[in-house]
Amino acid sequence: MIDLGENPLALDRQVCFALSVASRSVIAIYRPLLKPYGLTHPQYLVLLALWDSAPRTVKDLCETLRHEPATLSPLLKRLETLGYVTRGRNRDDERALSVDLTDSGRALRKEAEKIPYRVVEELGMDVAELEALHAALSRVIAATGRNS
Repeated sequence: MIDLGENPLALDRQVCFALSVASRSVIAIYRPLLKPYGLTHPQYLVLLALWDSAPRTVKDLCETLRHEPATLSPLLKRLETLGYVTRGRNRDDERALSVDLTDSGRALRKEAEKIPYRVVEELGMDVAELEALHAALSRVIAATGRNS
């Protein structure tokens, strides 16, 4: 049996608590950085996926971002209203909705390149430490993906 110590229910020992607080804290760093562009953090994640590869289908974005279509749809509508993306039927498959960057969405990428540097600066952590954290979180994501 795994030994979790004397008090396995201590709040400060819970992985879920640490992840929750860390997530909220890191996302709070992004808020003022994204505000000038009218973006929320979830919208920024959509743009990151599109800057990596565009156009993409909504289904592909859902899989990449691990969102349900009902969650992603309002984000895409807002990004379209902001002028960063367009949505339309896929030419190869009329049933699929395709999302592409507009010229403004593509131009925003150059500005957004500054954001990761500002986040690292705000965190005050060594890049190697953040890379190790990312690797550990990627293993957590992979492990939880097997069980869902």
